[in-house]
Amino acid sequence: MHFYFNLKAGQPLYLQLSQQIRHAVETGALRPGDQLPGIRTLAEQLVVSAATVAKAYSLLESEGVLELRHGSGAFLAVGLKPLKHVENARARVRAVVARLREEGLEDDQIRRLFEAELLYQTEKAAGR
Repeated sequence: MHFYFNLKAGQPLYLQLSQQIRHAVETGALRPGDQLPGIRTLAEQLVVSAATVAKAYSLLESEGVLELRHGSGAFLAVGLKPLKHVENARARVRAVVARLREEGLEDDQIRRLFEAELLYQTEKAAGR
């Protein structure tokens, strides 16, 4: 599993990391019982302070997503399951993407359409 940071997002790095881990759980990329890299190891891989990773892990532990086992590492909580509504949404997105490809759109065009719609919906919700 590779994590990355968007330094232009204006969002703390620990929140970005925790959101990516949550997303990986929701989509099934990470499964209950999976071990995540240790705090120091992940901090070195991501070139961030260990405190950033520790804060993300602590947040996820408080939410019941992670179990921190001293001396053993961080593990995804055993009772976690991919969220059913996320699985359903993924199936719908997959069908839309397939249909758009059949209509001749390229992946870059599809990606831009999704991003534009997300931006539109965000601005609409903010009343802009």
